[in-house]
Amino acid sequence: MSLTANHHSMLPSCADVVRLSRAKSSSSGGRKVKLRVTVPRAALVEARPQQQVAAIRDVSNGAGVALQVGRDRAEDMQAEARAMQRAAGASVYSPELLATKYGSRPFKVVSRALQIFTGLGSFALKVWLDRLNGELDRNMRLRAVELRQTFTNLGPTFVKIGQGLSTRPDLCPPQYLEELSELQDALPTFPDAQAFSCIERELGRSLDTIYSSISASPIAAASLGQVYKAQLKYSGQIVAVKVQRLGIEEAIGLDFYLIRGVGILINKYVDIVTSDVVALIDEFARRVYQELNYVQEGQNARRFKKLYADKADVLVPDIFWDYTSGKVLTMEWVEGVKLNEQEAIERQGLKVLDLVNTGIQCSLRQLLEYGYFHADPHPGNLLATPDGKLAFLDFGMMSETPEEARFAIIGHVVHMVNRDYEAMARDYYALDFLSPDVDVSPIVPALRNFFDDALNSTVSELNFKTLVDGLGAVLYQYPFNVPAYYALILRSLTVLEGLALYADPKFKVLAASYPYFAKRLLTDPNPYLRDALIELLFKDGKFRWNRLENLLVQGKQDRDFSAKDALQPVLKLLLGPDGIELRDLVIKEAVRVSEAIILSSAIESFNSIPGPMRTFVFNGNTNGPFTISSAEQQSLMELRTQVINIWGLLRSSENFDPSLLQPILQVLQEPEARTIGGRVVGGISQRLAARLLQQVLRAPETTASAAQLLS
Repeated sequence: MSLTANHHSMLPSCADVVRLSRAKSSSSGGRKVKLRVTVPRAALVEARPQQQVAAIRDVSNGAGVALQVGRDRAEDMQAEARAMQRAAGASVYSPELLATKYGSRPFKVVSRALQIFTGLGSFALKVWLDRLNGELDRNMRLRAVELRQTFTNLGPTFVKIGQGLSTRPDLCPPQYLEELSELQDALPTFPDAQAFSCIERELGRSLDTIYSSISASPIAAASLGQVYKAQLKYSGQIVAVKVQRLGIEEAIGLDFYLIRGVGILINKYVDIVTSDVVALIDEFARRVYQELNYVQEGQNARRFKKLYADKADVLVPDIFWDYTSGKVLTMEWVEGVKLNEQEAIERQGLKVLDLVNTGIQCSLRQLLEYGYFHADPHPGNLLATPDGKLAFLDFGMMSETPEEARFAIIGHVVHMVNRDYEAMARDYYALDFLSPDVDVSPIVPALRNFFDDALNSTVSELNFKTLVDGLGAVLYQYPFNVPAYYALILRSLTVLEGLALYADPKFKVLAASYPYFAKRLLTDPNPYLRDALIELLFKDGKFRWNRLENLLVQGKQDRDFSAKDALQPVLKLLLGPDGIELRDLVIKEAVRVSEAIILSSAIESFNSIPGPMRTFVFNGNTNGPFTISSAEQQSLMELRTQVINIWGLLRSSENFDPSLLQPILQVLQEPEARTIGGRVVGGISQRLAARLLQQVLRAPETTASAAQLLS
């Protein structure tokens, strides 16, 4: 839900904006609240704060939560507890309760089912006729408007479907995107009288005692509620006040009862769908019901702020618990522009792709570091602030990634880069796609057939949708069960990719994600990621320096990359009891690199000697002290260059510290390390001696012996 403002004049006082009067309702015999608005309803203005509200940082627990002056953490927690008490009766999703409730109301169920079928069926029929008559393109704008109106008329559940489609330019034509994007925060409002009455009822106070001013009409309206802009009376703080729609629980409950019934039929009769559709529907429904509890949303926002708003380019509004309940949420006001309004963003001197990239990096941290992520990042919930920050709003729909799955996803990317399809297939156990008793060997050829074709270009050039569609084709062929959390991950990433495609049709989410993956592989000590890094760097007993160089180039692009931490997980493994096999590989590679540095340096020195002196000193030998072919010289030079480049990448990092070498020095002091050092020195000496012997003897029969020593 977008919370934006475009006017900056004084709001009248709350008493001037809204005058409450009580009158008997002739229809019900009860009492009804009427509001007389004395300013134009279209006016959207901002009050000037009565006093500057400073903020302090609560650093004692690392949360970094902005608390209002004069209130300590204990008072804030007490205010939150009071808000929880006000929301004690909030509804929760229960398929059993819905079945009991609507199972005994067949007429209401049939009526709603006919309404849905009529609305969507009528639209589908018109599109089909347009196609038959060759008028599909000519009528596209008209049909887009009709679809938006259909979703709006069908209510909150279908509005959310439309919101998802509005961020997918790969699925919908531009005309549909433009129309459906209005579902983000341009929905029909409900009467202000209901909203103001709800605020007073939920908070137990009159508007005049809460606000010094409040907007005469909603700033934005979404599927579950609408937002007003107000000024708190006690502090002058400008806030956004979200109020829940009346009767929303009834509307959503009936829709999910019907949708779940369709899911049961799909599970039972549609064999092509191997996932548990009912489980996915239940997960989505639980998330939506959580959105109905605004105190829960406030707690979600606080947790999200603690985890992810430590970055200078991410903003999360704070919550005012004294003015929050199950149906009313009061949060810090955020000035900003929706992320899909490219022209408005560029007029502020900002770039959409920079903001989208910030969103991608933050989303990767959400999905793969802490596992707590925003599951509804549509453009109305993502704002570009005037100072270039990305503001996250609307924390009603959140989800979590299991810890094992977080590392498995990163490992899966490594296996994809390596084209290790056997390992990719095994990853599906950790991702909980397959039960342990399923044999993955038949899946390997299907993965190979898809990725061998898709990976003709580099992985970073792949479109995320291409991967999702390709893997989807594989999933349908085998007994996969896509977990609900993974479906929400896909939705989050495809939404971000869709936003990026507005600005650049060639944008690739995977390319933008590479720096994060590289940083995690190089610095994370988790055993799963440590093994994945070793898999990536070593192949057939040889170290792939080009892979390490590429990882460092990519990793340095991540602002959290630390040269000090790079490769330390591998160094620790090298000392550990499980590092025997790795030590053998490292020793062999250390000998090869040392030889390359020594010989290439000797070759360069030899080439710098003037020709006549070179002939005199080396008795006419144009190759110098060692017999090395041109191809081998080139190989040695390239290896030395790669090692020097890698060292340069480490040194050029902003936070480079010579203490990076400290772990290596510590390694050399260990008894096991001294053995390693001795083996490296011995290996180098052996190889150099063999080359020298080959040069001195220059005998065909000794060449083979020397070559054997070098192998």
